[in-house]
Amino acid sequence: MTHDVQTMLKTHPGEPAVDQAKLAACIEACFDCAQTCTSCADACLAEDMVAEMAKCIRTDQDCADICQATGRILSRQTAFDAATVRAVVTACATVCGACAAECESHADMHEHCRLCAEACRRCEQACQELLASLG
Repeated sequence: MTHDVQTMLKTHPGEPAVDQAKLAACIEACFDCAQTCTSCADACLAEDMVAEMAKCIRTDQDCADICQATGRILSRQTAFDAATVRAVVTACATVCGACAAECESHADMHEHCRLCAEACRRCEQACQELLASLG
């Protein structure tokens, strides 16, 4: 976990609405997954059989967008809305699971897909842990 995420959360003057360690881990996992999915989609575009990678590319792009948005939403602590956070984090976990499954189907042929699947699984897990802490 990066020092910056934890430090920024600790500097917020309001009372924490959720477990700060789980929140920081989820934010970091979301941004890491977004970057990894963006890179994987780009690598898929460079593959010789790019047409066969269309679903993977689309799933990577969707996952990157949702992870980026989730990380940004989770970074906002003022006027915390648990219902919104639950919905967004649930969606993020869902898309991460779908993206991981898609990338896992190509992991034996493409290292970038293997690495992306791992990042997606980490983010999916971090989302599930944050959801569990919300009650």
